Amino acid sequence: MGLLDFLISLFSGGSGIQCPSCGTQGARKTNDGLVLCKNPQCPYFGRVGKLRQAGTIVPTGGNFHARNPISIRYRNFAGQDRTFSAELSTLIRKNNHLVAEVAPTGGTVTISRDRIQNLAEVEAVMPQRVAPGQDWPTPRERQILGYHKKHGTTSQRYEQVRAKYPDW
Repeated sequence: MGLLDFLISLFSGGSGIQCPSCGTQGARKTNDGLVLCKNPQCPYFGRVGKLRQAGTIVPTGGNFHARNPISIRYRNFAGQDRTFSAELSTLIRKNNHLVAEVAPTGGTVTISRDRIQNLAEVEAVMPQRVAPGQDWPTPRERQILGYHKKHGTTSQRYEQVRAKYPDW
């Protein structure tokens, strides 16, 4: 008689029980006795007996340990504060983001500079690509540096530009 009970409850607007978490009328119970709520803000919404987890999942496994660690305090999109332990030598700026390998997994993360809580402290210890007072490479020089770095090749012009920007 399970199918008949399902159809009756479906066409009559549900079993009409009240959600134990948020109090919304019209929640229903599964055969296992678990509550499914109609309210999208409720932790019982759309889940079969499990509370919905808000936010992000932080990996806890791995054996990566930074040799030169830097602590980055970050507030993510969900408003949660995170602290990353990143390897200083892998810290790179790409437009408005920082890319770094972080502990404990050694995986690469990309984080927005707008959400870093200790940005001045992080940028003060970041490796510099050009010497203080030195001009940045021209677009053509950046193209040459990027091409040969990507392909692992060399040329006479590349060696000249590389001598000018050794940390690029």
